[in-house]
Amino acid sequence: MAIRELPVAITHWQGSQHPSLSTIMGIMKNEGLRPYMWSTLPNHRYGIRTHNYDKTLFVIDGTLEIHLPDSNKIVHLRSGDRITIPASVRHMTVVGATGAKCVEASIQRTRRRQ
Repeated sequence: MAIRELPVAITHWQGSQHPSLSTIMGIMKNEGLRPYMWSTLPNHRYGIRTHNYDKTLFVIDGTLEIHLPDSNKIVHLRSGDRITIPASVRHMTVVGATGAKCVEASIQRTRRRQ
């Protein structure tokens, strides 16, 4: 049985107002997610890694670069932008010059019975 990887999904903020923490938390909770907030210092780098769950992340403040080495892509995220990274997709993160505050949640995929 072949396992098909799902693509990384990116949604850029379309609102005219700066997204608030409560707005983003509300969106995620309405989707049944259990979000948590984290922040990090400017120019921090998180090495290449994978997860055994789908991960969705919103940037609240600051900027992130998400590097996807297997597809040779770099995704630039700023306030309000969202990325969902499927389980087992290799990625690394570079934090922008002003640091970043993000909200993130894991999404457990249920396996289909054969």
